Amino acid sequence: MTISTTRWDSAEYLKTEEDIQLYLEACLEEAEGDPSFIVNAFGVIARAKNMNQLAKDTGMTREVLYKELSPEGNPTFTTVAKVAKALGFKLSVQPVA
Repeated sequence: MTISTTRWDSAEYLKTEEDIQLYLEACLEEAEGDPSFIVNAFGVIARAKNMNQLAKDTGMTREVLYKELSPEGNPTFTTVAKVAKALGFKLSVQPVA
């Protein structure tokens, strides 16, 4: 008997704004300071929402966004800030407890 599997894609399960917010909060907690984990989370959210619209809102191409927001991407802070704003997030800093 052969077992068939499919690749898990979190973007398929982010249906509401609350889902997206909770997903991002979980990723920020899980990342433990790993910026690539957080950037990838923005990529997942971008795919869930609409990569075409994000490209228009940021003035970047879809191809660049896919590359920069992938696990192997290395976006500038400017790119991360543009993406966060276009996705409806505000970046902030909190003191470590």
